[in-house]
Amino acid sequence: MTLLDKDPVLSAEASPADATPARRRPRLSLGRFTGVVIALAVVCVYLALTQPVFLSWGNITNIVASNSVILLLALGATFVIIGGGFDLSSASALSATGMVLGLALQAGMPAWVAIASPILAGLVIGLVQGVLISYVKISMIVVTLGFMSILASFALIVNKGATISVYGTPGFDPVYQFVNGSVGPIPLLMIFDAVVLLAAAFVLRYTAFGRSLFAMGSNPEAARLNGINTAMMVLFVFLIAGLAAGLAGMVSVGRLTGAAAASDPTLLMTAIAAVLIGGTAFTGGEGGVLGTVIGVLFLGVIQNGMTLSEIPAFWQGTVNGTILILAVGIGVLRDRGIRLRRRAITTRVG
Repeated sequence: MTLLDKDPVLSAEASPADATPARRRPRLSLGRFTGVVIALAVVCVYLALTQPVFLSWGNITNIVASNSVILLLALGATFVIIGGGFDLSSASALSATGMVLGLALQAGMPAWVAIASPILAGLVIGLVQGVLISYVKISMIVVTLGFMSILASFALIVNKGATISVYGTPGFDPVYQFVNGSVGPIPLLMIFDAVVLLAAAFVLRYTAFGRSLFAMGSNPEAARLNGINTAMMVLFVFLIAGLAAGLAGMVSVGRLTGAAAASDPTLLMTAIAAVLIGGTAFTGGEGGVLGTVIGVLFLGVIQNGMTLSEIPAFWQGTVNGTILILAVGIGVLRDRGIRLRRRAITTRVG
């Protein structure tokens, strides 16, 4: 099985027996996220039967809009985790880049300058983290944990902990229209999400960078010995994560019509949970964009269903945490089962 075959986003997962000389017909499979797809379908059917408004177009677009920030952060985390890393600073980076946009709009900067500011800020954050990890050789956990604190503090300091209201500022209208506008019945934000998803999937599926990322996540030392510049790969991965945080900061400001100094404390866990629930292995080297999308949708539908069912929001963290543990646990058991079946096949062939 090649590194490309390991990604359930990119190909149907073949059974271990497919590696035998007598080739069998490929078996269509949803791979690592089979369980979450079934669970998502069950929840959707239940909510459709119990909550008539659930399948309305307005509610569907609301699910997409309310989870766009999480989707962007989760896409950045997907690249980091596939490469064998972990980023604890993404939620704080969201707050920091959002505050940068808020300050730019408050200062009366032109719309294009204001829109570029959170994206550039995110790239700078990713660049600094990547350099510290790749070339200064500081532990990834230490760097991202440190930046989580630094960026959260920065977001509070720049406006003394207060939210920056940007509604009515000269440059805010393009941001507001982008986040809240639509083309016919289709929200612009939904189109933007689709474009970003296709771009991310293309990078992982069709570029040398994507293939090298899977190789590095599977075995960094083997990847290095095969000529992959792993230090540069880590740098680019964190640039992608920073870019995702910058875009998420812009979307957040557009939705809230203000730059919040503090982010939702569950945001980081929700983004990482979506990635892992979607089948990306927390050990790296396996995963993909489609799984992340399914994970985000699953958590978004759960949240929406709780709201429609008038279940207190206090339970959301409990539900998300339980789902995360179950999803990762099922993935571990599945991987163990695959290894046991392969070992049995190897024994029989031998």
